[in-house]
Amino acid sequence: MPHPAADRGSATVTVATVAALLLLLLAAVAGAVAGIAGQEASACTAQPAASSAASSIPANYLADFKKAGAGYGIAWTVLAAIGEVESGDGQDDGPSSAGALGPMQFLPSTWKLYGDGGNIMDPADAIPAAARLLIASGAPGNLQQAVFAYNHSGSYVTDVLDQAARYAAGGAQAVSAAGSAICQQAALGPLPGAAGKILAYAGAQLGKPYVFGQAGPDTFDCSGLAMMAYRAAGIAIPGTSASSSTRPRTPCSTPMPSATPSRKTPTGCQIPKEGCRLWSASPARRREKQAGPPGSLAGGPA
Repeated sequence: MPHPAADRGSATVTVATVAALLLLLLAAVAGAVAGIAGQEASACTAQPAASSAASSIPANYLADFKKAGAGYGIAWTVLAAIGEVESGDGQDDGPSSAGALGPMQFLPSTWKLYGDGGNIMDPADAIPAAARLLIASGAPGNLQQAVFAYNHSGSYVTDVLDQAARYAAGGAQAVSAAGSAICQQAALGPLPGAAGKILAYAGAQLGKPYVFGQAGPDTFDCSGLAMMAYRAAGIAIPGTSASSSTRPRTPCSTPMPSATPSRKTPTGCQIPKEGCRLWSASPARRREKQAGPPGSLAGGPA
């Protein structure tokens, strides 16, 4: 039985491969988040444009809805829809049968939590308080949950979100944009510590060409990107594919050993001498697979 140290090189390659695959997964996440820096960023932060239906909202209410929406990161149309459903924008400001008051119909006990010392009857105070309640209840990531917390009724949630969509020029999609998974991820900001540094480095390389054996700064292969990204976080992992590989390489015109020996790969590139197939991490295992049992194809299933 070989000494455990004999497979250390193979184990190192395996660790490097796993690290590279993990990094590529993380880089994909980073790439999704990095995409927000462009056009998607405005979709996460911009307030919905008003539809023609929004012209029915009193001007002072409309201004307060938009101000609170922008300040708290909630679509102003949701606040406007609550104002319409609850009181007709102040036309019936209570008290309700349950004792709710004001244009946003707060119970006095709830107002103590979210009113911030303001006047429950004043829309300039009540509308931001409604935004604070929604934020505390899951908005903008989960608008349905937040609106349900405002009034525990499924039909109420439907009425509010339908009205919010009518107020938005882009309909329901514009209302829910800020609550999308990608926008919520962006709102969390960069990851702390080493993970954040790895993702930041990987994200900064997006769009650069893939070249086998390269580790930057202008081109990378998979393991080269992994090595440099981890190095940016102060973590050393093995080097690039070119530096770690000892496989002989021949032109792609060399026939591949397979059940169809006449099959050839296109010219103008390089492939392993043994053919285009997965390599085992263990050299000893490779020899076993290449030799194969009597009567079998070399490299076939063991």
